[in-house]
Amino acid sequence: MKMYYAILFIVSVILTGIYAGIWRKRFSVFITLNFALMPIANLGYYMVAVAQTVPEAILGIKVSYLGIFPHVFIMYAIFNLCNLNIRKPTRLILFGISTFFFISSLTIGLSSFFYKEITGELIENHLVLHKKYGLVHTLYYVQMFIYMIITISAIVYAFRKKNDVSRHNLRYMLACESLSVLTFFIGKFFHIKVDVMPLNYVICGIVLIMISRRIILYDVTDTAIETISSNGKTGFASFDNNFHYLGSNQIAKDIYPELAKLKVDDSVPANSEVNDELIVNICKYAIDPQKNSFFKKSGKQIFQVVINNLFDGRINRGYILYMQDDTRNQKYISLLNKFNERLKDEVAEKTENIVKMHDNLILSMATMVESRDNSTGGHIKRTSDVVKLLIDEIQQDKSYDALKLSPEFCHNLIKAAPMHDLGKIAVDDAVLRKPGRFTEDEFAIMKTHAKEGAHIVHEILKDTDDDAFRVLAENVAHFHHERCDGSGYPEGLKGEAIPLEARIMAVADVYDALVSKRVYKEAMSFEKADAIMLESFGKHFDKQLEKYYKAARPKLEAYYAAL
Repeated sequence: MKMYYAILFIVSVILTGIYAGIWRKRFSVFITLNFALMPIANLGYYMVAVAQTVPEAILGIKVSYLGIFPHVFIMYAIFNLCNLNIRKPTRLILFGISTFFFISSLTIGLSSFFYKEITGELIENHLVLHKKYGLVHTLYYVQMFIYMIITISAIVYAFRKKNDVSRHNLRYMLACESLSVLTFFIGKFFHIKVDVMPLNYVICGIVLIMISRRIILYDVTDTAIETISSNGKTGFASFDNNFHYLGSNQIAKDIYPELAKLKVDDSVPANSEVNDELIVNICKYAIDPQKNSFFKKSGKQIFQVVINNLFDGRINRGYILYMQDDTRNQKYISLLNKFNERLKDEVAEKTENIVKMHDNLILSMATMVESRDNSTGGHIKRTSDVVKLLIDEIQQDKSYDALKLSPEFCHNLIKAAPMHDLGKIAVDDAVLRKPGRFTEDEFAIMKTHAKEGAHIVHEILKDTDDDAFRVLAENVAHFHHERCDGSGYPEGLKGEAIPLEARIMAVADVYDALVSKRVYKEAMSFEKADAIMLESFGKHFDKQLEKYYKAARPKLEAYYAAL
């Protein structure tokens, strides 16, 4: 009999040692408490077996009643393994009940509260105890039975409803609880000479170790971290929230040799190399969690360093950096980028050629139209150059009331300027090529070129992707003969109702008409043309363009003088 208890005590100690060897941080604390108390409870049974006096036996009994707690701890652990929640108040109440029964057991030999009476006689060097149980002891048995029923019910429920719980573990738990019930009833109704409860503890311990070994596999987080850590390809380095060094593996030290010189708890900002690369990037991550990675070149290898928060449970304790060899990917990305750049350059070159072809086609059409008009030779080129001189002055103006033009607008206007008279293609040769001034009827026909020009430009550019250029070119053709006082044509628009591009084009168009020779007039002097232009600002032309005309006048005169 003594040997039976001694063996169970030794086995329980061995099982606790095995559990300590496979223990992981994420193991349930209730399983750990069970293994901590199991050898102590079995020691109590052994103390009773070797006792020679009743007081010695009572001491052993009191120690064995520490086994009250494993019953509730196992129930908690099984609920956790079944992914079922026992609310904290309920856990405290159940623990309080178990504590009450344990404290009651401490009254054995002192009162009749738990045991009414306990006596013993020494027979053949073996102490035989005679016990009379009190009401509280009976309630203790009732409590144990209720715990077993609740636990078995939880396991059955998990079998039926929980798909995220291991069926292997559920079978082990069901077997453990079934054996507990079986040994309990065998011990009470078949009057076996030895107590089966220590055996029950050992059996439960074996089952819990089997479950714990499988828990390691099911804990994806721990297994993934251990696998990554042991693959010899990933570096780790960690720092607390105050940037004190916590540790790193050898790969991290190979990538950042300065880490090898740091001692645990050293302040990293004091180390320039580690601070300049690691801590600076950690600070960026702390400000913007999207900036959670960067690259580090070490020899011929390129490592991607990924920053994450270092959690202790739910508490953020610092930062951990993972360093993974990304050389192959980076070489591929570099090669892909070079290919994309080359492709981009080729597309840009082809696009530029197409744009030039398109621009030349438009310019050729404008030149063809101009060739029909014997009174405006070179007008297209000259007005385009004048527009560019005016645009240059506008862009150089940095005053508070400067006219703000976008680079896109300026580029499009210079490009659209040659198209302003395309509508003349629809004017009859008899009118267009008349070697003299127009009659009133002829001038009415000539004025139709503005609206016709807008229509032609629209048809030419309607399929282009550049809507901004299309609209601007239509406006230049349509409205470049409008006047700010509303006396222009074809729509009689006033002031800012006239698109800005048409207002600028009007200045260039009229100035060229004044200083250029026509079949019906000689070229006007710069002084006389300038007087007419200045008088026309606020009437014919937009007043705010006057200062840009004045600024461009020296260049305009130099330009026309050189023709």
